Amino acid sequence: MQLRFSPIIPTIASFLLAALWGLSVFAGWGLKAFCEGGEAAGACSQRLGTVSTVSALFAVLAACCTLAAWLLPWSRQDPRAFARLMGAGVLAWIAAEGVLFLGGLLVR
Repeated sequence: MQLRFSPIIPTIASFLLAALWGLSVFAGWGLKAFCEGGEAAGACSQRLGTVSTVSALFAVLAACCTLAAWLLPWSRQDPRAFARLMGAGVLAWIAAEGVLFLGGLLVR
Protein backbone atom coordinates (compact mmCIF):
# COMPACT_ATOMS: atom_id res chain seq x y z
CA MET A 1 0.00 0.00 0.00
CA GLN A 2 1.49 3.28 -1.09
CA LEU A 3 0.35 6.41 0.65
CA ARG A 4 0.29 9.45 -1.59
CA PHE A 5 0.00 13.05 -0.49
CA SER A 6 -0.09 16.31 -2.31
CA PRO A 7 3.27 18.09 -2.52
CA ILE A 8 1.54 21.29 -1.52
CA ILE A 9 0.98 20.02 2.05
CA PRO A 10 4.66 19.94 3.12
CA THR A 11 5.27 23.11 1.12
CA ILE A 12 2.60 25.01 3.02
CA ALA A 13 3.89 23.57 6.31
CA SER A 14 7.38 24.73 5.40
CA PHE A 15 6.16 28.24 4.53
CA LEU A 16 4.14 28.51 7.74
CA LEU A 17 7.09 27.40 9.86
CA ALA A 18 9.33 29.83 7.96
CA ALA A 19 6.86 32.64 8.64
CA LEU A 20 6.71 31.77 12.34
CA TRP A 21 10.50 31.68 12.56
CA GLY A 22 10.87 34.93 10.63
CA LEU A 23 8.34 36.76 12.77
CA SER A 24 9.97 35.44 15.94
CA VAL A 25 13.42 36.58 14.88
CA PHE A 26 12.85 39.71 12.77
CA ALA A 27 9.49 41.11 13.93
CA GLY A 28 10.26 41.05 17.63
CA TRP A 29 8.00 38.19 18.67
CA GLY A 30 10.95 36.47 20.36
CA LEU A 31 11.88 39.61 22.28
CA LYS A 32 8.29 40.08 23.36
CA ALA A 33 7.99 36.46 24.48
CA PHE A 34 11.29 36.01 26.27
CA CYS A 35 12.65 39.44 27.24
CA GLU A 36 9.65 41.25 28.70
CA GLY A 37 10.00 42.26 32.35
CA GLY A 38 12.66 40.83 34.62
CA GLU A 39 16.17 42.00 33.91
CA ALA A 40 17.64 44.58 31.57
CA ALA A 41 16.25 44.28 28.09
CA GLY A 42 19.64 44.92 26.48
CA ALA A 43 21.34 41.88 27.99
CA CYS A 44 18.40 39.62 27.24
CA SER A 45 18.19 40.94 23.69
CA GLN A 46 21.87 40.26 23.12
CA ARG A 47 21.60 36.68 24.39
CA LEU A 48 18.48 36.10 22.30
CA GLY A 49 20.41 37.38 19.28
CA THR A 50 22.98 34.67 19.85
CA VAL A 51 20.24 32.05 20.08
CA SER A 52 18.70 33.41 16.89
CA THR A 53 22.03 33.06 15.10
CA VAL A 54 22.29 29.40 16.06
CA SER A 55 18.67 28.88 15.05
CA ALA A 56 19.41 30.56 11.71
CA LEU A 57 21.78 27.72 10.80
CA PHE A 58 18.84 25.30 10.87
CA ALA A 59 16.63 27.82 9.07
CA VAL A 60 19.11 28.15 6.21
CA LEU A 61 19.31 24.36 5.93
CA ALA A 62 15.51 24.17 5.88
CA ALA A 63 15.20 26.83 3.20
CA CYS A 64 17.84 25.10 1.06
CA CYS A 65 16.07 21.74 1.35
CA THR A 66 12.72 23.26 0.43
CA LEU A 67 14.15 25.13 -2.54
CA ALA A 68 16.08 22.08 -3.70
CA ALA A 69 12.93 19.96 -3.58
CA TRP A 70 11.17 22.34 -5.94
CA LEU A 71 14.00 23.58 -8.14
CA LEU A 72 16.14 20.52 -8.86
CA PRO A 73 14.79 18.59 -11.84
CA TRP A 74 15.71 15.16 -10.45
CA SER A 75 13.81 15.92 -7.27
CA ARG A 76 10.65 16.96 -9.09
CA GLN A 77 10.76 13.84 -11.25
CA ASP A 78 11.28 11.39 -8.37
CA PRO A 79 8.52 11.49 -5.73
CA ARG A 80 10.72 9.74 -3.15
CA ALA A 81 13.52 12.30 -3.55
CA PHE A 82 11.01 15.14 -3.33
CA ALA A 83 9.47 13.66 -0.17
CA ARG A 84 12.88 13.20 1.43
CA LEU A 85 13.99 16.75 0.68
CA MET A 86 10.70 18.26 1.83
CA GLY A 87 10.71 16.09 4.93
CA ALA A 88 14.25 17.18 5.74
CA GLY A 89 13.20 20.79 5.20
CA VAL A 90 10.21 20.54 7.53
CA LEU A 91 12.31 18.78 10.18
CA ALA A 92 14.97 21.48 9.89
CA TRP A 93 12.30 24.17 10.36
CA ILE A 94 11.08 22.35 13.45
CA ALA A 95 14.66 22.21 14.72
CA ALA A 96 15.09 25.94 14.07
CA GLU A 97 11.91 26.69 16.00
CA GLY A 98 12.95 24.34 18.79
CA VAL A 99 16.37 25.94 19.17
CA LEU A 100 14.76 29.36 19.24
CA PHE A 101 12.18 28.31 21.84
CA LEU A 102 14.52 26.37 24.12
CA GLY A 103 17.20 29.03 23.78
CA GLY A 104 14.61 31.68 24.61
CA LEU A 105 13.64 29.81 27.73
CA LEU A 106 17.31 29.60 28.74
CA VAL A 107 17.81 33.32 28.03
CA ARG A 108 15.15 34.16 30.58
